[in-house]
Parts: sequence; structure tokens; C-alpha cells
Amino acid sequence: MTRTPEPRSRTALSAAEARRLALGAQGFADPRPAKPTGWDLRRVLSRVRVLQIDSVNVLERAHYLPAFSRLGPYPRELLDRASQRAPRRLFEYWGHEASLLPVELQPLLRWRMERAAEEAWGGMRRIQRERPELVERVLRQVAERGPVTASELAEPGRRRNGPWWDWSEVKWALEWLFVSGRLTAARRRRFQRLYDLPERVLPAAVLGAPTPPADQAQRELVRIASRSLGVAAERDLRDYFRLSTPDAKLRIAELVEAGELQPVAVEGWGRTPAYLAAGARVPRRVEARALVGPFDSLIWERSRVRRLFGFDYRLEIYVPKPKRRHGYYVLPFLLGDRLVARVDLKADRAARVLRARAVHREPAAPGAVGEALRAELETIATWLELESVDLPA
Repeated sequence: MTRTPEPRSRTALSAAEARRLALGAQGFADPRPAKPTGWDLRRVLSRVRVLQIDSVNVLERAHYLPAFSRLGPYPRELLDRASQRAPRRLFEYWGHEASLLPVELQPLLRWRMERAAEEAWGGMRRIQRERPELVERVLRQVAERGPVTASELAEPGRRRNGPWWDWSEVKWALEWLFVSGRLTAARRRRFQRLYDLPERVLPAAVLGAPTPPADQAQRELVRIASRSLGVAAERDLRDYFRLSTPDAKLRIAELVEAGELQPVAVEGWGRTPAYLAAGARVPRRVEARALVGPFDSLIWERSRVRRLFGFDYRLEIYVPKPKRRHGYYVLPFLLGDRLVARVDLKADRAARVLRARAVHREPAAPGAVGEALRAELETIATWLELESVDLPA
């Protein structure tokens, strides 16, 4: 990837520079390898640092898509091996929502585990407060039987609670133990989390690493977010690891004072203050062609997507069908350094067809969008082991 030389300090970026900087930080300026390997996957992980997990499987599980967007058709077992087998490279925790994260970040999230009693969901706080004996019994059961799913530990005859999640008391106990760091995820089976003791899952060197103070850990998380974003507003840096507003403001101010974040004005961002990552370089050009998954870190913060690309994006899974504008599972299409279209995709596995149920071009999209999009749809269809692509007439 060719990059322009940068002066020691930037005070302003054009809109095009900000786009290229953000895309380069996320790995979209790197050429796709002819045959992706484990090294290529590690390079992607070193840039994005967090893969969001989501249960929707209309196309492919969310955590597999970011690597495809950057590498093309890579072997999914590379990611499975990194997240499910020793030597473990990724572990599951609440990073940005439920996420896969590099194991070396585990010490940086222990402060969040320690705050679980105040910050965890209500059901988890309730179970550890009202039924501590159940929590300890569940922990002992996992120690004896793990790795196990919640259904394998469920108490006979107990009513399952909640119209949406249908979680039993045992499930709440497991989730409390997970969020507080006393259990972790060994792997997933049919998307169900299998819980186990951290010492049977995480590398000993990670578990033995010292626990940094909360402020130090949060500063490092902001540093990581800044490198993964390239240029970012405060809310972008805060959102990457879901830091609280007070914590994020303090850590950003400390990094600015230390010279590790450079305040910068970005064309088109109005009065929104922006921060440049230390050592950031603007690529001369970005020649990407990628379908970007709805849970990709490039587009997590929707206001950032508007600022960078002039692209209004909303995930409409939970919008009633008559009120949807673009479709159920819509992926933005990145061409060059612009988001030029959006496609509502479904993998029809029974018919072995990738169905593009709707395609919406952006008003300023270049004429070559249709050909480039079809080529990318054919690439992802092959990766998903589908035989054809069905495009709307």
C-alpha cells in the first residue's frame, strides 16, 4: 500500500483524506491476497481488533464477514481455529456488544468485569444479589462438567423467564459469571455459547498478566480504537469499546495532553472535534471493492458513516416490513473510497442461490457500480458455496 509522507503534525484533513485514512486504518487499502492465509487473517485482526457477534444468519454469521470484506474468500476455519482451539488467539467478551477480541486484550477489560455488579444487565445483577447460592452451584457445575451450554445445566421444572430471551435462572447465573469474568466461552455450538473456566480456555500468560488500573486500561482501549479508526470524533472513540461518556472524555483528554491524539479539523464535520491517531498516515488511494456487513466496525457508529461517506445507514431488521426503506439485511457496497450502493442479501441455502432482494445505488454512484457489484456478489456466493446469484431485474 502506497502512502503519502505526512508532516509531524496535522491540523486539518480534507473529506477525501479522512475517508482514505479511515479505510486504511480498517484494512481496506491493502490489496486482497490471492490465497488468504492465517497470517492475512491476523493482519486484519491487528487492524480491527474487535469482531462483533450477532445471531442473525440470513447471509452468514456477522463475525465471519469483516475478514471476507477485506480479504475476499478466506477459509472460515481459520477464524474458528483462532477463536475455538488452543493456542487461543481470540476470546469472547463484551467489547463492542458481544465480540471476539484478541486474547491479549483480556487484562484491559478486567475493570469492566469488576464493575459488573453495578453495570451488568438487570437480570444478572438480580441473580447474583437474590440467589448467590445458585450462582455458586452453577459455577461448581461448570467446573465439573464444562464446557457446557445453559440448556445442559438448566434446573428441572423451573419456569423460563422473558418473552424475547426465554432465559432461565441458570442462564442468568451463567451470564453473570461470564460478564464478571469467572467464566468464559470455550466455543459456540449451533450458536449457543459453551461456558468453561478461564484457566481451561485462555493462555496461562494472559491469565497471569497483571491487571492494569482502570484508567490505564481505558487509555489503552482508546489508543487501540484511535488506531483502528484513523481519525475519529469523541463518540467514535467511545463507541468502539463501549466506554462510558465520562470515562471516554477523561481518557481522550489525557491522550491529547500526552501528544498521543492530535486534534484535527475535518472538512464537512462542522463543529465536531476530531482526533488523529498518533503516527497515522493517509493512503494515496483506496481501490477497495467490498460488501460491508451490517455489524462491521467500519460502520458501527452511524453518525460517523454520515460524516465520512455522506451515507445514511440504518439496519432495518427490527423495522416492520412495510416501513423498511432498503430491506431486511442490507450491506453497503464500498467501491474505491466511497459507499456507492446498498444490497439486501439472503443466502437461500436450500436453492443454493444468493438472492439480492433489492439493490439501491447512491445518487452520485459511478456508472461502473453495476459491473463491480455483480463481480463481488459472485465472489461472496462462491465463498458461501452457493451456485448462482439472483439479481432484481
